[in-house]
Amino acid sequence: MTENVYDVIILGSGPAGLQAAIHAARAKVSVLVIGKPSKSSLHKAHIENYCCMERTAGEDLLQQGIVQAEAAGTSFMDENVLKVSQEDQWFIIQNESGAYLKSRALIMAMGISRNKLRVPGEKELLGRGVSYCVDCDGGFFRGEPVAVVGNESAAASGALTMTFYASDIHLVCDQLEVSEVLAHQLRKSRITIHEGRKVAEILGEDQVKGLLLDDGTLLEVKGVFIELGAKGAIELASTLGVAMDAESPQFITADKRQRTNIEGLFAAGDICGLPWQLAKAVGEGCVAGLEAAAYAKQFR
Repeated sequence: MTENVYDVIILGSGPAGLQAAIHAARAKVSVLVIGKPSKSSLHKAHIENYCCMERTAGEDLLQQGIVQAEAAGTSFMDENVLKVSQEDQWFIIQNESGAYLKSRALIMAMGISRNKLRVPGEKELLGRGVSYCVDCDGGFFRGEPVAVVGNESAAASGALTMTFYASDIHLVCDQLEVSEVLAHQLRKSRITIHEGRKVAEILGEDQVKGLLLDDGTLLEVKGVFIELGAKGAIELASTLGVAMDAESPQFITADKRQRTNIEGLFAAGDICGLPWQLAKAVGEGCVAGLEAAAYAKQFR
């Protein structure tokens, strides 16, 4: 396990995260951005409503932002984050390759999860055995059989977490796309992996009773955790006690300086709520980057 120390770590490499990185790095602090640009909602978009810019492909805009951030001194890590914690006045981040990272200030700018399975039973059984957050709801399924659905780090780490609670754990994925470290942990565990399979239906009336796969396999489970993509705001923020919006709990509450209720932790972009627009994300990223840099400098 390696350890790296930074003044500011930014979770998310979309427009909010990149703008935060540019401003923080230009303030002469060490900055690391963790995230996969290809997973940003901007990556496949086309922008035509951003001030002073003609119609532009989102992918091109992100690449230009990376070049600017790197020129300012930012380092990048094209990985997903598995866990965030605090130790004294440090933020501790663990990524999927097993790296152990520390920072004085942390900016959450990973956007929000918009991914759903969109299969029968998903919407009807939400909160009745269907969940989108292992870290939030895993403890409710002690001694019960469960399934985790997804092919990336959130699903893999979620399935591993459930080995501490559930009687049986099934991981359903079309094609597993995780680091070798995570893949090795899965192979050594008691998790049953159903690779090359998709979910056809979540079964049950008042509660989840089972999961039907596309090849006709029936998994008798009491809980279904849908973890598509990387760890999201709710999962990572919940472990730190970050205040979420009371009316829309998928959003982090931040003030005009992008500060959360946790000292040294800032948030920017879609993770802070509507509107989901490039201009808002960039503006909030600018403020978060400047504020995080100023905060980190106090420890020098």
